[in-house]
Parts: sequence; structure tokens; C-alpha cells
Amino acid sequence: MAQAPAPLTPDVLTIPRKDSGDGTNLVGMTRDGLRDALIAAGTPEKQAKMRMGQVWQWIYQKGVRDFADMTNLSKDYRALLAHHFTIAIPEVVSKQVSADGTRKYLVRIAGGHEVETVYIPEEDRGTLCISSQVGCTLTCSFCHTGTQKLVRNLTPGEIIGQVMLARDDLGEWPKPGRHPKDETRLLSNIVLMGMGEPLYNFENVRDAMKIAMDPEGISLSRRRITLSTSGVVPEIARTATEIGCLLAVSFHATTDDVRDTLVPINKRWNIEALLDALKAYPKASNSERITFEYVMLKGVNDTDDDAHRLVQLIKDIPAKVNLIPFNPWPGSPYERSSNNRIRAFANIIYQAGYASPIRTPRGEDIMAACGQLKSETERARKSRKEIAAEAGLV
Repeated sequence: MAQAPAPLTPDVLTIPRKDSGDGTNLVGMTRDGLRDALIAAGTPEKQAKMRMGQVWQWIYQKGVRDFADMTNLSKDYRALLAHHFTIAIPEVVSKQVSADGTRKYLVRIAGGHEVETVYIPEEDRGTLCISSQVGCTLTCSFCHTGTQKLVRNLTPGEIIGQVMLARDDLGEWPKPGRHPKDETRLLSNIVLMGMGEPLYNFENVRDAMKIAMDPEGISLSRRRITLSTSGVVPEIARTATEIGCLLAVSFHATTDDVRDTLVPINKRWNIEALLDALKAYPKASNSERITFEYVMLKGVNDTDDDAHRLVQLIKDIPAKVNLIPFNPWPGSPYERSSNNRIRAFANIIYQAGYASPIRTPRGEDIMAACGQLKSETERARKSRKEIAAEAGLV
């Protein structure tokens, strides 16, 4: 009889710190902002649009970080750029690789704060889950990130920088002489589902995603980007008109009483107000359905009655429902619904005519699954009893 293989353990890689250069960082600037910065540094105004386009392509299409490598610019102009500017992205402090191939990056940003970014490889895509804030202000009781206080919003450069560092690690920048479309897309999708509430950092998220979608740079289709919100109602319409990406909603409950506990923002904008905003979402259609995310919590929100109520709530919205088995974390006050209960719930949704995939947990062995992200440096040490009390469960 063949000997069983040894169990896989997460691979942990610590990345040595690199000092960034002096000067204004160009990463995260809009096209107009980059053009203005080049003019301020001495670029003739008549040349500024062309120079902006050249620098933009070097940074975002080819992944170049050294002005000396921008070979279609004169040596004098490269020296001018190097004197005034830098091209810097967040620092990867460590990388963990799960047994299933998921990669979790601990990323240090300005001020010494840290966030987490997760890359999830699948057969037909590679999805990067990026963070938009250090910590979170929403305190969702089932979410590990929610037990960490909000520190600050990420800048556009810190948001798009997560995409760039992942492409670095995947070796995905095009090789010299190759067009980007000739390269295999390992990072094909972005989900704004990491740490933080993206719509509480709207302008910075918008500017970063415009960089990600720019056809002369990273060039991801807007349909390859999904923004997840817990329900910041006033900003939902802006997401469609100013970003244009797909929308997901952290829904998780079918009554206001339960959602008030699970997703406290519901006390400000309740289920009715949220659904009204989603019904009016400019891009909601059968081809661009809104995704309702629903974490399955044993004895809390997983009954047949909950499933039937959910179907009624979303009946006027082009939608699909992603069922998420709860991913436990140290001190969490909830348990995952049983597989049979999740399948029964999914079947009710499916029979009503909605897609109801059950998400396969990824990266659980490195705490990289949905709801588990939390930076080590900002971690609040709370007991299970304290967390349960905040969730109203004791």
C-alpha cells in the first residue's frame, strides 16, 4: 500500500524591507494629476500629454520602477524625473502560501500600518482580494476585520499598489518586447472585499480602479472588478456612474433585527433603504447582476424561513446569491452552518430561479478566507466573551 503523503503546511516567506526613494510618488496619480506633476517639474506644457502617456505605460503596462529603464525618454529627461519623483508601491512584509495555492500578503504602508491582500488562483481566473482601509469602522460581528478599529483610509497608490505587488510576485509584467496581451493573465479579477468598507473611501477607490481599468496600463475590464459594500446607500449609485464595476452587497440577514447585529450599518440604512438603492442601481441587469453575499451562521440566519424571505426581498433585482460558509477565527462567537443546512438553503434559492453557488473556503490554513483578514500590528486582543458581548449574544 502506498504511503499517504505528508500533510501540506503553509509556506511563509519573509520579504526584506527596501527603502523607498525621495521625491513625489507617481503611483496612484490620475492621468490629469500625473500630467500636472510633470509640468510642475519642468516638462514643457506642449509635451506634457505625450510624456504623461509614456510614463504611464512604463509604470502600469510594463511594471518599471526605475526611470533609467524608460528607454524611449532622453537621458536628461529621465534624470529630471528621477530628481523629482519616485515610483513606489507598498512593502510586502511577508507572504504566506496556503496548501490550496492561495497567497496572503502582509503589506506595510506609510506610517508603519499593515493591511492584508489575498490572491486566489482558480482554473479559469486568478482573483486578487484587496483592502481599502486599515481596519474597519463597521464592526460586523462575524468578521475578524470588524474587531479591529479603523486607523485610516488607503490612498489610491496604496490600493493600486496591492495589484502591482501581486503582479510582481506572480511574474506577470510583460517581458521586454512582448505586448501585455501576449502574456497569460494570472491576475484576471479584482474584488474589493479585503479590509475596510470601500464606499467609505470612495474617491480613493475610484481613482485606483480607474488606473486598473485604463487600457494603456493594467487594462482590466470593469466586469472583472467587483466592489463589495455593507450598504453605504448614498454612494451606491456613484459606484455605477463613476467606477462602473460590478457590485456585491454583504447582506447576511433577512430581518432588520438580525442584520442590526450582524451588520450594524443596517441601523443607519436598513434593509428597505438598501434594497431601494439596489433596485435603482444603474447597471443592474441580467448580464450584470448584483451579488448578494450571505454568510451561513448556525442557528442565526440559516433557516428555511430565512431562505424564503431572502427570495422575496430580492425578487425585483437582477441578482445571484453567494452563500459563504462561515470562516471561524480565534474568539469568534459563531459557528458554521452544517453542509446539509447550507445545501438546503441553497436549493430554496435555486428553485426560486436564482443562482446560489456555495463558496468554497480558500486559504483557511493561513487565515486568508472571507472574513478572516486582520493585520497583526493592529490586532486588538479580545476574549471570546468580549466579542460575543459586542455582538449582543450574551
